[in-house]
Amino acid sequence: MRKITVLNRVSVDGYFASLNEAAFGMDWFIQDPEVDKAVRSDEEEVSAFIFGADTYRGFERSWVPMLNDPNTPQYLKDVAQVLTDNTKIVFSTTIKKATWENTELYRSDPVEVITRVKQEEGANILIFGSGSIVQQLGNAGLIDEYMLIMTPVIAGEGKAMYQGMKQTALTLIRTQAFESGNVLLHYQTAK
Repeated sequence: MRKITVLNRVSVDGYFASLNEAAFGMDWFIQDPEVDKAVRSDEEEVSAFIFGADTYRGFERSWVPMLNDPNTPQYLKDVAQVLTDNTKIVFSTTIKKATWENTELYRSDPVEVITRVKQEEGANILIFGSGSIVQQLGNAGLIDEYMLIMTPVIAGEGKAMYQGMKQTALTLIRTQAFESGNVLLHYQTAK
C-alpha cells in the first residue's frame, strides 16, 4: 500500500497560504535551502503528487519555467524536474485540459480515486497545498503522514490548513529546527 503524506508550509496560526493570489499565497513564506534539502530525501521515495486546481495552477506557473531558467539555483531545478517527471493527480472541475506533462486530470470524487490509487503498486504520494483535498482525504482516513514546515509568522488570515477536518490524533516522528526560524514537524496519523 502506498503512503500518502501532506507536505505544506504553515503559519504559526495554521494557514497554509495567504490570500495574496499575485504571490501564489506564499508572501509570508521564508524560503530556506536547508528546509528544501531536508524534505528532498522524502521526495526521492515519491512517484506521484496530488493537487487541487489552485495549487496545480500555481505550481505549474512557478516550477515549469525554472527548468530552463539559467538564474534558477540547481537545487530548485532538481525539484522542478522531479515535479515534471512524476505523475500529478489533479482534481478540478475548472481546468479543461492539463498541459504539464504526466498530469492526470480527474473531475470525480478525490476519496474514491485516491482509495484506488493508494492500493496500487508504486512509490509514495505527496500532497502540496490543496486544502480542500487534504480535508477530504484526511477525513476519509487516507492520509498517513503530515510533514509541516512551520514558518515563524502569525499570518492573521489566509487559507486555513485544517478547516473542516475532524479531530485526528497524530504521533510526532521527527522535528528539525532551522536557522531561518522554520521548524519541520513530521507527524504520523495515529491508527
